[in-house]
Amino acid sequence: MKDAVKKIAERIEKNFERIETEEATKNAFIMPFIQVLGYDIFDPEEVIPEFTADIGIKKGEKVDYAICHDGEPAILIECKSCRSELCIDNESQLFRYFHTTKARFGVLTNGITYKFFTDLEEPNKMDTKPFMEINLRELDKIDFNELSKFSKANFDETSIRNRADVLKCATSIRNVLKDELANPSEEFVRLVFKKMDCGGNLFTEKVKEKISPLVKSALEAVINDKVKSHLNNALNTTEAKSEEIAAVANPAQQEEKDNGVITTQDEIDAHNIIRAILCRDIPIEDIAMRDAKSYCAILYQDNNRKPICRLFFNNPERKSVMFFDDDAEERVPIQSTTELYTYADRLKNALARYQETQEQ
Repeated sequence: MKDAVKKIAERIEKNFERIETEEATKNAFIMPFIQVLGYDIFDPEEVIPEFTADIGIKKGEKVDYAICHDGEPAILIECKSCRSELCIDNESQLFRYFHTTKARFGVLTNGITYKFFTDLEEPNKMDTKPFMEINLRELDKIDFNELSKFSKANFDETSIRNRADVLKCATSIRNVLKDELANPSEEFVRLVFKKMDCGGNLFTEKVKEKISPLVKSALEAVINDKVKSHLNNALNTTEAKSEEIAAVANPAQQEEKDNGVITTQDEIDAHNIIRAILCRDIPIEDIAMRDAKSYCAILYQDNNRKPICRLFFNNPERKSVMFFDDDAEERVPIQSTTELYTYADRLKNALARYQETQEQ
């Protein structure tokens, strides 16, 4: 799924300027997204376009799409142009549709942003705030495990609603913390002051003015320390592994292995570069190196059935890398290990196939 969604994101970047209407947005961006979720957009038993939802005295009002499960609408999708902002007016329109059908999920989208709603607060009445929101221009922020639950293969209303409650609470907590970080409220500053050892001093206006900026800077410092700690741990893990591999490869430390395999510094450097490219997607320890006489394999989770690429560095004058695109293999010559950065997309695509298989 991740790879397919990425292709839609690439289409958005390529075609956004030429897409001007809601209908064009549906055809170019939204219908492909529905297909990625596994639904047949040409089967009216699965996807009903212009679904009629009678609303009080407003008869014949239509929802752009209704996705059906077991013959009943399960997900309503209201579409807007990719040039439109998803505002409260759009949400109120979907809100009106929601309670007239058996669908328990509503999606509001402009083809780029998707807002997912349900009825956690009051049965049969759509919540005013989404429990999940994704932006196809921010792929690194999308939780594909949660998104995959809306696919045809994984759809389970009860499971999604239970998870939606957790997601909504988590989103609210994050928003509160973001607000407090940006501008600590008086209540939060007062709480911090209360827990400080201030010798019984009162929380006066003067005290508030004094410590409010200190609380803000302290919050930022704590977060920065956490980030720095995580980065240092990742770097230390990489360096420790590199030293371990280098010790094996160094003739001064160890004679050539019985099987004749020698791990070179170029292979070690390439392994570290590939880790740097992929570390935002997976833990770096999941990017393993397994050396052999004829080539050095870079593997996902140290599984030789999940090659990310193969390094052919035995001849320093004719280095090459084998990439794996779908079921095809291609061996590409390179001059130096730093050229691997130019093939970042191919490395990420190879990894995405294995992650998508796991999700399914």
